[in-house]
Amino acid sequence: MEKDRPDGPPFNPAVALVSGVLAVSTGAIFARLAEAPAFVIAAYRVGLASLILAPFAWWQARGELLRLTARDYGLAALAGLFLALHFGTWISSLQYTSVANSVMLVNTNPLWVGLLTPFISKDRMSPLTKIGITLSVIGGVIIGAGDFATGAASLFGDFLALAGSLCAACYLLLGRTLRRKLSLLAYIMICYGSAAVILCATVLALRLPITGFSGRTYAAFAGMALISQIIGHSSYNWALRWFSTGLIAVSLLGEPIGATILAYLLFDEGLTWAKAAGGLLILSAIYLAGRGEEQGRGGKVPGGRGV
Repeated sequence: MEKDRPDGPPFNPAVALVSGVLAVSTGAIFARLAEAPAFVIAAYRVGLASLILAPFAWWQARGELLRLTARDYGLAALAGLFLALHFGTWISSLQYTSVANSVMLVNTNPLWVGLLTPFISKDRMSPLTKIGITLSVIGGVIIGAGDFATGAASLFGDFLALAGSLCAACYLLLGRTLRRKLSLLAYIMICYGSAAVILCATVLALRLPITGFSGRTYAAFAGMALISQIIGHSSYNWALRWFSTGLIAVSLLGEPIGATILAYLLFDEGLTWAKAAGGLLILSAIYLAGRGEEQGRGGKVPGGRGV
């Protein structure tokens, strides 16, 4: 894993962003397949990812990690805390509400990013990006509108997904600040590692089971760590060096599309015309946000390639 080049990306960042969105779309499916408490699932996800990344970090980013300031470690650990809270609340929501509803609500983070950006990362969003955020939220609402459940348990699941969305926005904004100065490997090692420590400590404190699961559950743990976390989260964390937080957040709204399709195929959860219309709105939002990024960079993404 090469350290990021300071003068430009080695390839079009849009490729990494699209790959990341496709990979994170599997997260809700793996979480639903895993027969374990939510915090155990979350701990395995980032814990296994951290263990896989640790040898690479020691080999290639050891010097950088040793040179980091206490403030850098503090910010990365804070990002890890919000990542842990994001996974804990969002995965818990899947026990109470549908996949489509959960991923729609947890992906309202463009709204929170837009509200919090001036206070955390100081990014300035273009008018097109703001329009894209608005359309993305509308599209997300349309996707989940038919699944808004009634009853106290389902409403609690909706609340947990929204809480996960707010935590994800804080995680993205802190990551944008840190990725301006840290290589990808150094950043994700600290961030994923701190999230893993927090989640493992929570699991132990709550005396939740950590072994004795079925083979399918262990396979789901591995899939979440390798596909959803290392490929998915790491891809858009890499893209954070080149794109604004607003564009990253809007692009991640492609996750409800992929997750809804997979949930339909695997769990027979409804796939309606309303969800298709919401998906088209989200794709339009991503396109507009991308155009806004182009305008802000003179028509090209870093490295001289178009979005």
